[in-house]
Amino acid sequence: MASGDDDDPIIQEFDVYLAKSLAEKLYLFQYPVRPSTMTYNDATHLSAKIKPKQQKVELEVAMDTMSPNYCRSKGEQIALNVDGTTCDESNLYSVKMMDKQTLTSIQATTDTSRYAVAVIRKGEIHLTPLQGILQMRPSFTYLDKADTKHREREAANEDGGSSQDEAEDDVKAITVRFSRPESEQARQRRVQSYEFLQKKQAEEPWVHLHYHGIKDGRSDHERQYLFCQSMGTTENTELVKTPGEYLAMLMPPVTEEKVVKPTGPSNVLSMAQLRTLPLGDQVKTLMKNVKVMPFANLMGLLAPGTDSTAVLRCIQQVAMLVQGNWVVKSDVLYPKTSCSPHSGVPAEVLCRGRDFVMWRFTQERSVMRKEVAALIKLPPEDVKDFLEQMSSPRVNRGWEFLLPSDHEFVKKHPDVAQRQHMLWLGIQAKLEKVFGFSKEDFAPKKDSQADPVHVSGEQRLKTARDGARDNQASLQRDLDARRKGPAQKPSGAASRITTSTSPPPVCIKEEPLSESEDEAMDLSDNAGPGLANGSLNGYPGSPNGSTSDTQNGGHTGGPGPELQDFVRSTFRRHFVLTFSEMKRHLNLHLASQPPGHCPFGTVPDRTLQDAILFCQCRQIVVPFPPQIKLATDEQKVFGLWESGETFDRYRQILFELFSKNYRVRKNVVMARLNQELGDDVTKSDVDRLLKDCCTTQGGMWYLKGTMQS
Repeated sequence: MASGDDDDPIIQEFDVYLAKSLAEKLYLFQYPVRPSTMTYNDATHLSAKIKPKQQKVELEVAMDTMSPNYCRSKGEQIALNVDGTTCDESNLYSVKMMDKQTLTSIQATTDTSRYAVAVIRKGEIHLTPLQGILQMRPSFTYLDKADTKHREREAANEDGGSSQDEAEDDVKAITVRFSRPESEQARQRRVQSYEFLQKKQAEEPWVHLHYHGIKDGRSDHERQYLFCQSMGTTENTELVKTPGEYLAMLMPPVTEEKVVKPTGPSNVLSMAQLRTLPLGDQVKTLMKNVKVMPFANLMGLLAPGTDSTAVLRCIQQVAMLVQGNWVVKSDVLYPKTSCSPHSGVPAEVLCRGRDFVMWRFTQERSVMRKEVAALIKLPPEDVKDFLEQMSSPRVNRGWEFLLPSDHEFVKKHPDVAQRQHMLWLGIQAKLEKVFGFSKEDFAPKKDSQADPVHVSGEQRLKTARDGARDNQASLQRDLDARRKGPAQKPSGAASRITTSTSPPPVCIKEEPLSESEDEAMDLSDNAGPGLANGSLNGYPGSPNGSTSDTQNGGHTGGPGPELQDFVRSTFRRHFVLTFSEMKRHLNLHLASQPPGHCPFGTVPDRTLQDAILFCQCRQIVVPFPPQIKLATDEQKVFGLWESGETFDRYRQILFELFSKNYRVRKNVVMARLNQELGDDVTKSDVDRLLKDCCTTQGGMWYLKGTMQS
């Protein structure tokens, strides 16, 4: 102890007193969003109020509108948004300008038993325990008021909503419901809900206070209560504790404090907390809160670099695809043990009704609430809940789906869209049994543009034969008219008569042409003059197919220029294609054309292959293993041989390698390029070449379309 005293000598001794006059009234205010040099001491405090049980304080502080840092136009705009143009006592800002702000408190800690305020006077320390530590922050409730005003103005512009909603409100006014006895489990959920807690907090009345500045006389008077008031009347007792006990009193052993979570809604989660969860829980939490979301927005909310394939797997567990957007599943929102907060309807019935609403939006952009409510037979509040989650009301148009259709997602992920379509078919079958309707009852309205028609091979064969027969009869009538001469031609008659109509847009199935179809496609060789152009550059019997013999090149034995341009542009994008893949691109291009516009018409395999070879492409004879069985079209592999670029030589060397083996290694390609072109070949050149022409699996590289499991 002696050595310790030498190292830590006593400088001064103080008598410590415990002041209790303000023990239950003393609060410490902190201002975490304001620098310590910018105090509110000189600001004008307009009002103050407190809720003692909740330890909630609100201070109203005037703003210096004459300060050079104050933006007058912004202040006027905020006041206009909050109060509007009316002048009455309910206005928040009486001078048509934001001239004040409200500071609202939150508790910095709920346990203040170890905190006190100390003042020193004449060698004495006086301690007063703190009742609470509050952090004062600016309140933005005026923005909520402005938003409410905006919604009221919108509602007024819409004349109070649709007449359908007014009729339902009238029905609601005379509806009689009997509440069921509340179970203990339901009561506990209600008591723990955020809405209940907010209601309980709102029940405590505000106690209005009068603010006194730091230099005010009343403040000086109150500060005197920070000193112990009974120093002269109470006899000081000598401390009888041992040094060890006294030290333990001053510095009690560290114990784990029970963390008391602040009161708040159970579904609120920060993005930092969200990203600590597994990916599936992140997706589920986001969908439960947002309800309806495009896939691109979902990816934007997740951590950068998240695998989209994994997200797709997770989203399909908790949501359904509606018009290309994801809508959270009903059983996620309404678990089995839950019930409607409005009517007490069990979750199973709610899920069926909400699934029906979702299914209707897969058929149409808008639905009528009255029709939905009449069919699913749920209370109007629940039906409105369903609709508000995924749609918004429109004047005289019912409820329109919340987001525009996301066609890009459907095009990018056709497998997901098809799987979701099959799921909806299963849900539709269940809904038809439960609600007793048929899909014809809600047949979607036909668009002005006809839907694509899928034509089978037999139908195409019959169309080709009928078209050839009609054109041959038309040509015969032309020849007869020419022999009779112009004197016997009916006045005003056309020299050629065609009785065809524009065909619907055609989506041809991806299937190999049969021998009979090939025969039908080659009818142009024996159908007389003028039919070659009809079979190659237009539909048989169409206006494009009934032009003169020499128009658009006629039958010259080679592919038409439009077909050549399409083939050339396709190979410049893909570089290597199997014959069946090329036919698929051609069919997709034909299907995307508007009705009546058919640049190529029906293209036989022989003509398409001639067009490929005519466009500086070559067939690459890849030696497939004998155990791999492929269709004839899959064994035909074509590659772009010459395009006028210096990179052509790289592709030619690669194609020569594949003519000897159906798969190669990257180092073999690099070595061969160095051998043929010298050391100027870089790694990036090889990477570009393989990316353009090949796919990889297990460390080996295959030409596009030839990799088979």
